[in-house]
Amino acid sequence: MKKIFSILIALQLCSILSYAQQKAIPYGNNPAAGKYYSICGIKLYTEVYGQGKPLLMIHGNGGSMAAFSKNMPYFSKYYKVILVDSRAHGKSTDPKDSLSFEMMADDFSALLEAMHVKKSYVIGWSDGGINALVLAMRHPDKVIKLASTGANLWPDSTALIPSLWKDMVKDYNTKKNLPRTTAKEKNDWKIFMLDYDQPNIPLSALKAIKCPSLIICGDHDLIPVEHTVLIYKNIPGAWLWVVPNSGHPTLIEHTEDFNKIVNEFFNRN
Repeated sequence: MKKIFSILIALQLCSILSYAQQKAIPYGNNPAAGKYYSICGIKLYTEVYGQGKPLLMIHGNGGSMAAFSKNMPYFSKYYKVILVDSRAHGKSTDPKDSLSFEMMADDFSALLEAMHVKKSYVIGWSDGGINALVLAMRHPDKVIKLASTGANLWPDSTALIPSLWKDMVKDYNTKKNLPRTTAKEKNDWKIFMLDYDQPNIPLSALKAIKCPSLIICGDHDLIPVEHTVLIYKNIPGAWLWVVPNSGHPTLIEHTEDFNKIVNEFFNRN
């Protein structure tokens, strides 16, 4: 009996240690997993975790792959998860003046090719959700299925909640003529202008998306539910999930439900 008790204690300690190590992974700053790829004239920083079917995860504006820290322990059990810092974000360098969602989608397609991944499941949040849609539009052969949360199709007060759009207009008018001399100042402005001027996706363009698509938003998201419904209605055969009691970060505020439902969608026949 004492021996059995000792074994149980040892197993519990191993389980606790394993969980602690998993929680301690510094996603976005892990030299053991990090690798740069020269893509489209820039360097994209990536980290890969897990084995199995490939899953590309794309973060939002001003963020990095660390945005998925709460989701990674789950998805890396079932997929080969490809985390990437988008162009001009995180550790991915981009000295160029211009930035667009089309450029970024082409980056992700080229990245998959460089990694010898024929096609991938895709999860995108916010700007990453836009990138998931544009990737599926421009490179339909690269996407198996996609889940896009918190995406918008154009920049105005119908696609973003009016208070957010009003703040963005105010920021633009206040800062547009300020001198920007450092690399960080120039990059920050370029990232801001990405969302101020873009995307510009007509509803008809969504017909080009052929893969199964799960379109997601929170019921009090920064993207009006009505706009998300428009996206859903114009993608052939798309699914819609309006997450109750959720703001913009659906995958953080409702991590367990998000992980489970997206995974179930990916595994539907």
